[in-house]
Amino acid sequence: MSQQGSTDVAEAHAGDAPMTHRQIMEALSGLLLGLFVAILSSTVVSNALPRIIADLHGGQSAYTWVVTSTLLATTVSTPIWGKLADLTSKKLLVQLSLVVFIVGSAAAGLSQNTGMLIGFRVVQGLGAGGLTALAQVILASIIPPRERGRYNGYLGAVMALGTIGGPLLGGVIVDTSWLGWRWCFYVGVPFALAALVVLQRTLRLPLATRDVKVDFLGAALVAAAVSLLLIWVSLAGDNFDWWSWQTVAMVLAAAALAVCFVLVELRTPEPIIPMQLFRNRTLTLSVVASLAVGTAMFGATVFLSQYFQISRGDSPTRAGVMTLPMIIGLVASSTVVGRLISAYGKWKRYLVVGGVLLIAGLALMGTARADTAYGVLAVYMFLIGCGVGMTMQNLVLAVQNTVPMHELGAASSVVAFFRTLGGAIGVSVLGAVLASKVSAYMADGLAELGVKASGGGSLPDIRTLPAPIAAVVEDSYGHATGVIFLIAAPIALVALIAILFIKEIPLRTAVDDTAGVQAAGLPGPSEPLPAAAVADTGSQGPGAGTAGSDRPGDDPADAGAPASR
Repeated sequence: MSQQGSTDVAEAHAGDAPMTHRQIMEALSGLLLGLFVAILSSTVVSNALPRIIADLHGGQSAYTWVVTSTLLATTVSTPIWGKLADLTSKKLLVQLSLVVFIVGSAAAGLSQNTGMLIGFRVVQGLGAGGLTALAQVILASIIPPRERGRYNGYLGAVMALGTIGGPLLGGVIVDTSWLGWRWCFYVGVPFALAALVVLQRTLRLPLATRDVKVDFLGAALVAAAVSLLLIWVSLAGDNFDWWSWQTVAMVLAAAALAVCFVLVELRTPEPIIPMQLFRNRTLTLSVVASLAVGTAMFGATVFLSQYFQISRGDSPTRAGVMTLPMIIGLVASSTVVGRLISAYGKWKRYLVVGGVLLIAGLALMGTARADTAYGVLAVYMFLIGCGVGMTMQNLVLAVQNTVPMHELGAASSVVAFFRTLGGAIGVSVLGAVLASKVSAYMADGLAELGVKASGGGSLPDIRTLPAPIAAVVEDSYGHATGVIFLIAAPIALVALIAILFIKEIPLRTAVDDTAGVQAAGLPGPSEPLPAAAVADTGSQGPGAGTAGSDRPGDDPADAGAPASR
């Protein structure tokens, strides 16, 4: 009890004094390590999934649901974690989410069938939801928006290490006979334990708590609505027709649950998603853009590893190497753009360029076939990576710049919620389209060979098929993959249209700037929560100086305006 009390006191005092760059990096070290674990686990598994599903005798539907289940759990839990961050200790919450993630990862490695794997991936997704929501909230609670782009560069470095190393490590694990795919889940556990220790020792945050009143009814309603929607898109076209009484019943039920959720949120004292936030034009448009970006990005790119392994016959290790251009584009663009935003305080231009690049990359990938030259595919994937890197995190930054401190967690998690919701919908819908197209193309190709298509839905192992049939399978998956990228391109266009209507508001130079918040059309908090200011003693970049110079009201010219260079 006394130890907890001393921790709370330490956290409270942490917000009273300005933090140097070194102190901020110490505070973020454990958080970055936790993010690395989440990214590593995701990228390791994604590259190994074709082999995992084949070993567990699953089909295309199981492949889709292994991914969708994690996204669904992340989607539902993200706003809950974000709301709790506004009510209680962020440090305790990020540690709890890390523990949940560890348990889910270790249990997933013990799975004996696809049902068990999907269930444990749900647990893993609950922890990932906490890491997704809390990383941005904690970063925003100690760093002003103008300086935040600089520290997003460190997040980009962690993403680089996890996303580039993950697929390669996953491929090596799967291709190493004495390890096997189960170690794809076990490998992150030591890193996660290290993250817990580092977080306990280094993370000190302002302690600002309120009475915890979790909206469990709202959480249940949104979970039911989203789950029903995803179950519909997963089963439609396979178990029943897209236009059928089952479709009508599921869609109407999901819509009714969504309406009930909104009504509950309007009446509950501590809603998971405060409806008044949507009066903020920037947040509303960012939500639309994030939903579209998530749908296009997750829905199309999650099947790339399957494309390289099945359609092009690459090993898991080589398939990981093949996707590097997209990862390099993502990391390079997010890091460089983050620096430029911190230097000049302008962000909308990069969102627009990112949207254009994302649309172009997806549309060009729509021309992919089994025999498309890899050099051409590498350019297309690089464009997609650049587009995602410029849009995804900067949409969150735009929202954080326009909300008061006491709603930072809820606002940040709303954007992440709709991005992961879009991803879950995209994976389910485009996964269903992929399965349908593959079946149709294979039936046509096998008919030309005089072979009757089997009714099984398992993913094929190209290595065991006769050459003529293997060629049909490769062509079918290549053509079907191109189709889902073509579908994703107009979805990304919706994101670009929403971005064009977002009004650029100058980045605030303080963590909680009431004037900047009011410029966005939202009332500022009557008593801003204490937050650490940035005092970088090692540089003279934008925002450097004492805490006093960053407080809103000290200089009217600073309110809502970028610092001069």
